[in-house]
Amino acid sequence: MQKQYKPALKLAAVAATLFSGAAMAQSSVTLYGQADMFVGGVKSPGSGERAWVANSGGMQTSYWGIKGTEDLGGGTKAIFDLNGFFRTDSGNSGRFNGDSMFSRNAYVGLQNDKAGTIKLGRNTTPYFISTILFNPLVDSYVFSPTIFHTYFGAVSGAVADPGIIGDSGWNNSLVYSTPNFGGLTANFIYGFGEQPGAAGKQKFGGNVLYFNGPFAATVAYQQVRFNNVPTDMSDIGLSRQDAAQIGLSYDFKVVKLFAQGQYIKTRATTAPSGDIKHIDGQFGASVPIGAGNLLASYAYGKVDNSLGDFKRNTFAVAYDYNLSKRTDVYAAYYYDKITGIEHGDTFGVGVRHKF
Repeated sequence: MQKQYKPALKLAAVAATLFSGAAMAQSSVTLYGQADMFVGGVKSPGSGERAWVANSGGMQTSYWGIKGTEDLGGGTKAIFDLNGFFRTDSGNSGRFNGDSMFSRNAYVGLQNDKAGTIKLGRNTTPYFISTILFNPLVDSYVFSPTIFHTYFGAVSGAVADPGIIGDSGWNNSLVYSTPNFGGLTANFIYGFGEQPGAAGKQKFGGNVLYFNGPFAATVAYQQVRFNNVPTDMSDIGLSRQDAAQIGLSYDFKVVKLFAQGQYIKTRATTAPSGDIKHIDGQFGASVPIGAGNLLASYAYGKVDNSLGDFKRNTFAVAYDYNLSKRTDVYAAYYYDKITGIEHGDTFGVGVRHKF
């Protein structure tokens, strides 16, 4: 009798092996990231002194992450991404001391071919995505004029500009992304207040992206309400910030052109200076030369309140040379002038490796 069961047992073992292999084929986990390091000189506007540095993240902030998918059938996948910044110059995690381990992204969600994607956790904001896609120096926190005008505050006389408040990623957030409709997609984000009385009013935003051949465009908006301000401006009564942006690009093959316009209004209800109004525009170009690209960007901004105003003129030029598909070297120069303050500038050469 025992011999009659042996073929069945062998068949069951083969079937189990096959099903196990199929399950593994439907799931994937990927380790990815990049390391970026540069050497050069940094002088902030008004500082007077230059610092000579060997710093992490010249052309782009260094990061690493683990992401994965599981096919659930019917065009639906489970997705996750745990992605954090690190500093190659010191080996420390985060963009700065105290930054969380996975501050770039930390979410889990569901993706469907027809219904779109939902992500829950810490998510990169759609406003940030629109900001970096429509300027040639992308998200360089060392050399990109757009990044400085948008995410770095500035002070001149009686006018203080906080820049975008709320970081490039939001904790406790939900993101919904539509399917791609002929190159058109939309993304919406909502950040939960997680405090009594704060539900439904803390922060929200979204963008629309359109890519069709050489042409691309975006519109983005976000609103942030806050009880405290993560800057040195907590004593002037900031209560709400609205930001709106448009962006365009066109690739002529011999040159790719970029343009952006932006308006940010920060309400200062208890301060005698009143609301802070920020408007700026950016024009840029990327020119393929040899195995790399010559990058150039200029941004002009004006900030005012009831007591005064200041202007900001910023430009950058860089050459990024590809040694391979994953490794490039670059040289860049950045100049920043704010009304009434001695100009600042930064220059450096670096290497970036993607993995």
